[in-house]
Amino acid sequence: MKTEVKRILQAVQNGEMSVDDALLKLKAEPYEDIGFAKVDHHRRVRQGVPEVIYGGGKTAEQMIGIMDAMRQNGQERILLTRLSADAAHKIGEKHPITYYENAKIGLLGGMPEPDGLGHIVVATGGTSDIPVAEEAALTAEALGNRVVRLYDVGVAGLHRLLSHKEDILSASVIIAIAGMEGALASVVGGLADCPVIAVPTSVGYGASFGGLAALLSMLNSCASGVSVVNIDNGFGAGYLAGMINHMEGKA
Repeated sequence: MKTEVKRILQAVQNGEMSVDDALLKLKAEPYEDIGFAKVDHHRRVRQGVPEVIYGGGKTAEQMIGIMDAMRQNGQERILLTRLSADAAHKIGEKHPITYYENAKIGLLGGMPEPDGLGHIVVATGGTSDIPVAEEAALTAEALGNRVVRLYDVGVAGLHRLLSHKEDILSASVIIAIAGMEGALASVVGGLADCPVIAVPTSVGYGASFGGLAALLSMLNSCASGVSVVNIDNGFGAGYLAGMINHMEGKA
């Protein structure tokens, strides 16, 4: 993934930007204090991806203020996670976001064209895991990745997963999302030759302890190449998968 710094330097090299203009962009205030938030305008420079707004616990007015600051600084695409339908409606009156209710994600600026190295597979154990899966898939797509969704392919009917073996074996990254005992990650990890990101969900009966059983199962996976994010953290999995799918060799 090309960082903003690389884009600026390439613009100078190509004669599209003067050295003084480039210096001004690099020296611009790294964050903006708007009272209730410090908006990190240099996040894209450091990490290649702009700051994402976490909607949980924020009012619609606060998120609008953050988005105002971002847009005034030239950020055209803004991703909001854990966004309620009510807050999305209020934000939509000021900023034309697209709201994905199942995933509780808002997006300003539309989906970019995929520019990753390959494709990301997002697989779920069951239909009940889809909200977390959609948070992961939409996050990855908003970061410029092509996503293949394989939903309801859990181990209770293993033939459902095996019928998609071509997608699994050709993936650059796989996100395996499951509640209950979380066995899907180990099965996928035993088939795939790429990194597998396991996401435990809070789906399950009482002894699943709100996803803790799946979390511990995934942490104890005997399959190599499986890493685990927190319970219901679809955003974290989608973000990490996007980073892996954009990895470039460093001299």
